[in-house]
Amino acid sequence: MNYRHAYHAGNHADVLKHIVIARVIDHLKQKDKPFRVLDAHSGIGLYGLESVEAEKTFEWREGVGRLFLADGSSIELSSDAEAIIAPWRDAIRSVNNPGRLAFYPGSPEIADWLIRPTDKISLNELHPTDYETLAARYGETGQVRLFKLDATAFLKATLPPIERRGLVLIDPPYELTDEGDRVVRMMTEALKRFATGIYCVWYPVTGDGLDQKLRDAVAGMGLRNVLDVRLDIRAVKKNGGLAGSGMMIINPPWHLAEELRVILPELTERLSQGEGTFKLDHQNDE
Repeated sequence: MNYRHAYHAGNHADVLKHIVIARVIDHLKQKDKPFRVLDAHSGIGLYGLESVEAEKTFEWREGVGRLFLADGSSIELSSDAEAIIAPWRDAIRSVNNPGRLAFYPGSPEIADWLIRPTDKISLNELHPTDYETLAARYGETGQVRLFKLDATAFLKATLPPIERRGLVLIDPPYELTDEGDRVVRMMTEALKRFATGIYCVWYPVTGDGLDQKLRDAVAGMGLRNVLDVRLDIRAVKKNGGLAGSGMMIINPPWHLAEELRVILPELTERLSQGEGTFKLDHQNDE
């Protein structure tokens, strides 16, 4: 409950995570049928890069700040990569005035910007202060529903969505010692309710072995289609802080793996702080 993403918004982990989320939403939009985005750990939705919290860490400068200048103009990758990350860039531009990079959109804001009028969002945040900020920004509308629940309870209450199509985002802070086990249990129960959903599960790479433990646990679930993407900005050392991050995508959209193969080398080079590396594993038995 002490974790506040405002200190870390826009860092290298956010860049990878939110590019993936934006791509998944873009793929869901390729079909006319409506879908729902279910965000189990929503945060506040929009973060100020000039806030007290952001200026205590300046983590965003080594993340989004390596892809945007302070005046909001792009530091561009190749044309092929730019075509793939365009939805993420568009979401960032949507919350900033021309000539200035002052805000970074979290996953609720990215989803809210990218979805169509027929699509829906369910946002969940347990932290009381962050929930109030989230509720003040989005409110309860015909398109947005708000929840203040433990993430497991949230997924039990909302799955399966009535649309029967959607993205489930699981993005805990991993502060609790048993958080990895909780994530696996959460995924197991969620998949029983909504087996055809697209699940994006974020994990940190800090040298404590949590990332491998999660991968082993998912491998033991017998899932048929899992895409695991990881980007490390420096060598991983025990007690060395956040050296990288990854996303496990269950039931990934068609062509997502191909798109990530295009952008990962360029993102790794751009975000690297010395020894950047990436991995992309796709288990697909379908």
